[in-house]
Amino acid sequence: MPVYEYTCTKCEHEFELLVFGTKPRVRCPECRGSRVKKRFSVFGTKTDSGFRSSAGGECGAGSCGSCAPTG
Repeated sequence: MPVYEYTCTKCEHEFELLVFGTKPRVRCPECRGSRVKKRFSVFGTKTDSGFRSSAGGECGAGSCGSCAPTG
């Protein structure tokens, strides 16, 4: 069951949702609006050296200063 990231088009709230089934009924947890837009998200994997995102670096944040690309 994947976790998807959404943005509400009514109140601009960004949230994640664990999806069950193929056609989930998604509602914003803030305003309960049903007009949401699925966001592009980056997946991550666990490696021997820690967490690595598909975007590169160790944690994927890229701005914390503790991340250094491996390789």
